[in-house]
Amino acid sequence: MKKLQLTDWLPTTKKEMELRGWDAADVILFSGDAYVDHPSFGAAVIGRLLEAEGYRVAIIPQPDWHGDFRDFKKLGRPRLFFGIAPGCMDSMVNKYTANRRLRSEDAYSPDGRHDMRPEYPTIVYTHILKQLFPDVPVVLGGIEASLRRLTHYDYWKDELRRSILLDSGGDMIIYGMGELPILELCHLLDDHLAARGCGAAVGVDDFHDLIRRHPVRQTVTAEVEKNIPGGITADDCVLSTHEEALRDPKAHARNFRYIEEESNRLHARRLLQKTGNVYVVVNPPYPPMSTAEVDRSFDLPYTRLPHPKYKGKRIPAYEMIRHSVNIHRGCFGGCAFCTISAHQGKFIMSRSKESILREVRAVTEMPDYKGYISDLGGPSANMYGMGGIDKSLCEKCKRPSCIHPAVCRNLNTDHRPLLEIYRAVDALPQVKKSFIGSGVRYDLLLHKSGETQRDKAAADYTKELILKHVSGRLKVAPEHTSERVLHYMRKPSFDLFRKFKVIFDKVNAEAGLHQQLIPYFISSHPGCTEEDMAELAVETKRLQFHLEQVQDFTPTPMTVSTEMWYAGYHPYTLERVFSAKSPQEKLRQRMFFFWYKPEERRKIVAELRRMGRDDLIGRLFGPMQVNKTGKKWR
Repeated sequence: MKKLQLTDWLPTTKKEMELRGWDAADVILFSGDAYVDHPSFGAAVIGRLLEAEGYRVAIIPQPDWHGDFRDFKKLGRPRLFFGIAPGCMDSMVNKYTANRRLRSEDAYSPDGRHDMRPEYPTIVYTHILKQLFPDVPVVLGGIEASLRRLTHYDYWKDELRRSILLDSGGDMIIYGMGELPILELCHLLDDHLAARGCGAAVGVDDFHDLIRRHPVRQTVTAEVEKNIPGGITADDCVLSTHEEALRDPKAHARNFRYIEEESNRLHARRLLQKTGNVYVVVNPPYPPMSTAEVDRSFDLPYTRLPHPKYKGKRIPAYEMIRHSVNIHRGCFGGCAFCTISAHQGKFIMSRSKESILREVRAVTEMPDYKGYISDLGGPSANMYGMGGIDKSLCEKCKRPSCIHPAVCRNLNTDHRPLLEIYRAVDALPQVKKSFIGSGVRYDLLLHKSGETQRDKAAADYTKELILKHVSGRLKVAPEHTSERVLHYMRKPSFDLFRKFKVIFDKVNAEAGLHQQLIPYFISSHPGCTEEDMAELAVETKRLQFHLEQVQDFTPTPMTVSTEMWYAGYHPYTLERVFSAKSPQEKLRQRMFFFWYKPEERRKIVAELRRMGRDDLIGRLFGPMQVNKTGKKWR
């Protein structure tokens, strides 16, 4: 690996800009995360992409939002706009647990410090910038703004909130994966300045006038009715107003169905939602990126390292991914509690084999590389190269999931392209072994398409995965054992997990391996009761699992599960759905995960009796026992 200079990173200070001979930047990004120059960190991707287009981009990671705001002033005003990149994770999920307690560590901060970003950095950073530079456009991006682009439920404030564009005072949101819209926006602004024949910077009035005349796809703006580009037309999807959503949870639930459907269509409609006297205008997304476009994002000249300012400090999220390679974007699973399709979309955008191998080779040149690729994955590990067989059918489709409630007959589930990637990586002399750390969809592996070669490839993939790509433990996510709860989650039947476990155990036994299957489960999901959790405990005991990877459901913006949790109605059917909401209800569900811990036994026995499910006590704890005091457990 070549010896790196400070100028190999995007500049973060005035001095670093001067080293490049700059007196000002075109775009200044404010990031809620530490600056890691790696393709898994969104601010780095956007910065590198604009740099490749000839723009001068600076990044200010984790600015101090207290005191005199010197971090916000130090680089002056940009020529085009300020960009807000609040972080790779939703800021509130990053800071707080499902019980609204502060996490012990911020994975995207140096040494895991949890005081390096504010709550809702999009709002805090934008307010400061608008105070200091009122005439400079502020463009919002990243997970936080993307998932809050319309009226949304906020679990941490326990209230329905309007679009974050309005709460922040920003000028535009770029939602989803932002490479294509931010390039279009920069070219639009740059051409405008060039036409004026001066080196002036873009002002707020010019910015809004321009984007009204030339709307940018995959962006959100706020307009009074007379300024909506083209006016409100029959082709638009007009949602219930923010005020109607506040008054009527059903109206909010109905809104979500339209939002999700349009987010997952190839030819989406424009969404409009009135809030007060303005309309929030969500322009349709770009079509899925081509392989060449995705490759370009990953092939940029990243150092793959944290900025030198963090020397001697540990950034937990970077430690997890430093030797991993992401091979595709998007997920067509449509899990009800997941935000991936709302942000990345359901259409799979795969990299070329050549691009993947280039990145693997770059990993092998890192000084701390020991011969192992920690993950060749994506949002779901085994969706690489998959999509609709007849694209014309996909163009008409509104389904949020291609595999629930059943695998679409038009879906190509061929695992051969993925096997080719694995084998090409493993053939590199510097690679001792490549692991799959991302979650595997076993429903795709067990699906019978009726096409002989495709089904054989799924079986071959399953065996090769277990024998060659498991680092002792394979992660899968059944999430629950109840068929009713799984239906609410948009997850496959638990019977498929049982079948997969049989295959996993058989392949391991035949090879003399002692690897573990690690299932993930969720408690307190909408539709889940304490009785469902008790039966989950019995079933997982029968399968000889002592659960470790478990979580309490956390409502996050723009998911089906969150809308059920908040509104009490399913957005698609408007049927009533129960949710455990109080801390006591949630703890009573969660404790069933840990039936094997002696300290939980008394509480579980008492709860089973209260529910009238004495039949489950013996199945969990065996026949009646006597404790050390001579008293019977029951």
